[in-house]
Amino acid sequence: MKRLINDGYDVVEEMLEGYTKVHADYVKLDPNDDRVVVSNVMSEEPRVRIILGGGSGHEPLFLGYVGKDFADAAVVGNVNTSPSPEPCYNAVKAVDSGKGCLYLYGNYAGDVMNFDMGAEMAEEDGIRVETVTVKDDIYSSTNFEDRRGVAGDLIVFKVAAAAAAKGLDLDAVKAAAEKANKNTFSMGVALSSATLPVTGKTIFQMDEGDMEVGMGIHGEPGIERSKLKPANEVVDELLGHILEEANLSEGEEVQVLINGLGGLPLMDQYICYRRVDQVLTEKGFKIHKPLVGNYATSMDMIGMSVTVVRLDEELKELLDAPCDTPYLKVK
Repeated sequence: MKRLINDGYDVVEEMLEGYTKVHADYVKLDPNDDRVVVSNVMSEEPRVRIILGGGSGHEPLFLGYVGKDFADAAVVGNVNTSPSPEPCYNAVKAVDSGKGCLYLYGNYAGDVMNFDMGAEMAEEDGIRVETVTVKDDIYSSTNFEDRRGVAGDLIVFKVAAAAAAKGLDLDAVKAAAEKANKNTFSMGVALSSATLPVTGKTIFQMDEGDMEVGMGIHGEPGIERSKLKPANEVVDELLGHILEEANLSEGEEVQVLINGLGGLPLMDQYICYRRVDQVLTEKGFKIHKPLVGNYATSMDMIGMSVTVVRLDEELKELLDAPCDTPYLKVK
C-alpha cells in the first residue's frame, strides 16, 4: 500500500481533525457529533438547509462542499460505508432553522436506509426532512431509480444549494434537485483499484495495463475489461453511451465535468476533456463552463469519469449562482 497514514482504523477521525483545522474559516465539527461537519459561514436568515453525506474515501466529496451558499453540513461515514442514523439526525439538529432540510447523497442501499432513519428521528422532533438520491451513473442500471450516484453528485448538490440560497421552500428546492438529477449523465473508466487503508489491500484485482469501462467508484463491475486504449478512444466510448442515454438534440447546451478518481494526473484529465470538447462541438452542442478535476474520488484509484448535464435556463442559473467552499468556488 502506497499511502501515508498511521493506523488504518483512525484514518477518518484523523482526516476530519486535519480538514477542520485547515478549513476553520469554513467549517467545524459538530460539538455533539464528530462525524458531522458544519458550516461556519451558514446564512443567518432561515432557509432550507442542505445536508450531504456518505462514506469517506471520496474526498472532496462530501465534506469539501460545506461552506457559503452550498452545503450547510456533511455527514461522514467510514471508508466506503454509510454514516449511521445518529449522525444523519444530528446534522439536522445542528443546522435546521425552521424551514426544513434536504438530504442529498448517492443512491446506495446503506445510505438510503440510514439517512431515512435519520429523517424519521427528525420527524419525531417536528423537523421536516426530504431526500434526493443522486442517480447519474448510466451504466449501473437501465432503470433510473436503481442507478447509483457518482460524480454527478456535485451537479445535483450545487443546484439544490443554489435553490435554497434563493430562499425557495423545501418542495421547490427538492424539485430543482430532482430536475438536475434527471438531466445528469455520467460514466467512468478505472485503470486500477483503490487501496483500503485498514487492510492495505486493493478492493479488486486488475492486471497492469488493463482498464474497465463503466466500473463504479467502489469497484462495482463495469461493461468489460480490456487492455488500456488511447485517451480519445476511451472518451469516445464513454461519450457514445452517455449521448445515447441523454438523447440530446443538436444545438442544446450542456455542462461537462471530467472527474478524476484520485490517481489520474490532471494532465490526463485535460487530454480527456480536449476530446470531449471536440466530439460535442462537432455534434453541434454548446458547452457551458466545463469543470475538470478531482471532485468525487475513490482514494488512490486511477481513472476518471465523464458527466454531461442537459441545461435549461433554470439549471444554468442555479449552477452559475455564487458559492464559496474549500473545493468549489463560483463567483
